[in-house]
Amino acid sequence: MTTTGTKAWELFADHPDVIAARVGGELKDLSYELVDGDDVESVEIGSADGLDILRHSTAHVLAQAVQQVFPEAKLGIGPPVENGFYYDFDVETPFVPEDLVKLESAMRKIIKENQRFSRRVTTDADALVELADEPYKIELIGLKGGGDGGEEAAEGASVEVGGGELTIYDNINRKGEVAWKDLCRGPHLPTTKRIPAFKLMRSAAAYWRGDEKNKQLQRIYGTAWPSKEELDEHLHRLEEAERRDHRKLGRELDLFSFPDEIGSGLPVFHPKGGVLKREMEDYVRQRHIEEGFSYVGTPHISKDGLFHTSGHLPHYADTMFPPMEFEGANYQLKAMNCPMHNLIFSSRGRSYRELPLRLFEFGSVYRYEKSGVIHGLTRVRGFAQDDSHSYCTPEQAPAEVKHLLNFMLSVLRDFGLNDFYLELSTRDDSKKDKFIGSDEDWATATAILEQVATESGLDLVPDPGGAAFYGPKISVQAKDAIGRTWQMGTVQYDFNQPARFGLEYTAAGGEKQQPVMIHSAKFGSIERFLGVLVEHYAGAFPPWLAPVQVQGIPIAERHMDYLDEVATQLRKRGIRVEIDHSDDRMQKKIRNAQLQKVPFMVIAGDDDVEAGAVSFRYRDGRQDNGVPIAEAIERVVAAVASREQV
Repeated sequence: MTTTGTKAWELFADHPDVIAARVGGELKDLSYELVDGDDVESVEIGSADGLDILRHSTAHVLAQAVQQVFPEAKLGIGPPVENGFYYDFDVETPFVPEDLVKLESAMRKIIKENQRFSRRVTTDADALVELADEPYKIELIGLKGGGDGGEEAAEGASVEVGGGELTIYDNINRKGEVAWKDLCRGPHLPTTKRIPAFKLMRSAAAYWRGDEKNKQLQRIYGTAWPSKEELDEHLHRLEEAERRDHRKLGRELDLFSFPDEIGSGLPVFHPKGGVLKREMEDYVRQRHIEEGFSYVGTPHISKDGLFHTSGHLPHYADTMFPPMEFEGANYQLKAMNCPMHNLIFSSRGRSYRELPLRLFEFGSVYRYEKSGVIHGLTRVRGFAQDDSHSYCTPEQAPAEVKHLLNFMLSVLRDFGLNDFYLELSTRDDSKKDKFIGSDEDWATATAILEQVATESGLDLVPDPGGAAFYGPKISVQAKDAIGRTWQMGTVQYDFNQPARFGLEYTAAGGEKQQPVMIHSAKFGSIERFLGVLVEHYAGAFPPWLAPVQVQGIPIAERHMDYLDEVATQLRKRGIRVEIDHSDDRMQKKIRNAQLQKVPFMVIAGDDDVEAGAVSFRYRDGRQDNGVPIAEAIERVVAAVASREQV
């Protein structure tokens, strides 16, 4: 039980890891004055809320340091983000790496000074006067609660202002003077000295409030952690992520490229990348057939009326390429396959005996992603989806969702992704105009997805507002080898398109009824899934996926014909094999194969030829000498068939 006048910090004085409090469900500074009956919980620095407070406080220290080193800098916003923070500044000259070194030094001095974060309430009018020299803060005050730009315009401002009272945080030095101040909602750490470990990472250009019509500011990214050890671990993970970057490995392994002549976000696959892509396609095509799907094909473009019928125009218009006028009609590059699958369903009468009817294709789609978000294969403008649509009766829908979810999880496991959880994306009821369909339909669809997801036994995380405009969805969030989470396949419940297209089937009693449509994609985008796999395996694919599964290495030229015959036998068993016919020495050839991350090497010299054997070498450096050719071939074939890593 709390008493009026007690400060929150007094409750947690013996708990050094507590840096804030949750009072009545709201985050508060430890200096918050409690009243009788307040429900108070501690917020520790290592918790999710605690990390946000730590990082947001560090962003304030960064901003203070920037205005010390660059006095003319104007302040933008500085929110916490995943694993770190950023702050935007209006400066005459872009920051360079040397500037970050100076700023880190200035930040360490501020932290050492043990400045106290002090919150004070102000009025809009007083804040406009006090912050008259900060034009971006003035703009944020105008956006408070929606301002002249409405709710959308206020997005991005919530870290500074909210719908309630306006507050400023003063940094108080040891003399009791205000060393610096910033418009902010808070909460913050008690003092700057509570920042244990931080690092500035990089700088980049960023449009003010994310709008390319606004001025371009300079953004500094940083990270902060509860201990030096955790900071070091994070930096190590970043180094590992850089080593695994699929764009870098794509070049080194000659898998794919992004020619400027074609355009941003439009990849081309080289022969080795083509092998990977084909293996993925062959695998998932066969799996769909085994799971009861029929393979179909649809064109890349359509008259735009089709997308008006589906509801994608106007709800999805910003993500579609502009229309092309032809023979008096507007045509669109398709951004999704579902409307065309609906036309296949409606091409003739359907009976309940055909349901669930499952259609599948590798559909090439095109989406107008902004250039700033395009990223290698994981965010492109042209890609192929392993896209499927199940048409079923309402009674069949729960079982079909379960079938699709299990199918999707088995695909991920076959590709070596075994650590995942589910995310349930639902409608934002405060923005119903962004979604179509009745409240009853949304409630039914959401309940079915939630039930199936819960019964799977996997962790289920809510994603309010993340649904597609036509229905809720389950997405699989999979962790890769270094613990990063990627959104993979999705299952989406759609009660809208069947109605909009007038889809019907004849029920057992002869009456016409509307089917439920369930969208699913096991890879999602083949390109994106491939990019994730490159990083998950760091380019060292399991043998069944490896573009080259066996590298033949003759010790001398006289051993080439012998290995060519071994290669012929391997190819007859479906194995992808290359022989290094270069003039390089054997150790250089082995090194080249290792750099290309080939799973197996077969090496032949005089003793091997005489014995009808090879030296069998694994990717990790293990080697067995004198392995008979037949045994070496069986080792490779068995490893490929197992789909396991070696």
